[in-house]
Amino acid sequence: MRTFNAEGYEVREIVLHGFPVRIASVLLDQAWSCRIDNVSPGATIARGSGPTREAAEQDALTRATERIKRTRRIPRDDR
Repeated sequence: MRTFNAEGYEVREIVLHGFPVRIASVLLDQAWSCRIDNVSPGATIARGSGPTREAAEQDALTRATERIKRTRRIPRDDR
């Protein structure tokens, strides 16, 4: 079984279309991998990969944006 040396691990949080998300990217072997999750439960929204960190993050952000835009929002009734 082949093992990978993870390098350049970076995590940051942003707000994407009103939802707080966490973006984590890492260099595995010679390709960048990115994972976007919703902060509170940590469920994965999208993954992306590419030759550079920026390409991997853009790939994941494109997928996450599509999915978040389709999310139905129920208005809160603050009584």
